[in-house]
Amino acid sequence: MADSYSAPVAWNCSVVDNHLSEAIGIPLELTGQEVRVETFAADILARNPQDDSVVLIENQLEATDHTHLGQIMTYLAGLEAKTVVWIAPRFREPHLSAIRWLNEHTADGFAFFAVKLRVVRIGDSPYAPIFEVVEKPNDWERQVSETKRAASGPQNELGDVRQRFWQEFLRRHPELGPKGLSGSRLSYAWIEVLPERLYIVLWLGSSQSGVYLRGGYGADPAEFVALLAPYEALLAERLGVPVKGTKRDLQMTIPIALGDEARWGELMDRMNEAQQKYAAALSDVLQEVE
Repeated sequence: MADSYSAPVAWNCSVVDNHLSEAIGIPLELTGQEVRVETFAADILARNPQDDSVVLIENQLEATDHTHLGQIMTYLAGLEAKTVVWIAPRFREPHLSAIRWLNEHTADGFAFFAVKLRVVRIGDSPYAPIFEVVEKPNDWERQVSETKRAASGPQNELGDVRQRFWQEFLRRHPELGPKGLSGSRLSYAWIEVLPERLYIVLWLGSSQSGVYLRGGYGADPAEFVALLAPYEALLAERLGVPVKGTKRDLQMTIPIALGDEARWGELMDRMNEAQQKYAAALSDVLQEVE
């Protein structure tokens, strides 16, 4: 068996979902590669389906350096990541110390990993990655176990309720059909307006629900704000909602909770009417946007 620290590894779904997921102990679903944050581009974005949080994966082919550490902190803020995985063939001690410090001093819910990559090849077989976790949050195994237990408890029951709501929503309004909605266990559904740039989002909350606009997943929020800025006043007037000027803009609130199952039909109808209203308004005012 031969191994190489510089051999290329295809960062496909299976590598992220299987090998890396197994190494750090949480499920991963690949959502994007080379995602821009201002003048930088984050290597890989993934989603933790247990809590729908963003996972940033930064891959370095040489020994770690300060530049990549700085980029990671930029991405962490710009992409709202909760988990950061820094992969490299060799870690310098100051960078391991930085990962330890972040795990000890950031708020609960954040996790930072230093993962050493070794690439192996047996005979003429394709190169395969081996991931070794060299730094991780304190008591990480306990946290993973608690998360798995929670996934079979109330949060999982909530996912069941959401899934049933969206399934009934599509039966009631089959003309809508946002991608992936039929099996969704999430609190929101995205409807594409401009590919990767603008979406109408339907959301479900514990006390109220609603509709809002936002930019693409993992995209720079500033781009979305700039895109809508010339049209915000007109859209606000058409929709009868306030302007926020943030990555979640022009939000319409519907005072019906997901838990109020007796009013699901009303909530579904109002959400459907709202998204149609949003789509019509956007079609009128964004005709010049390609």
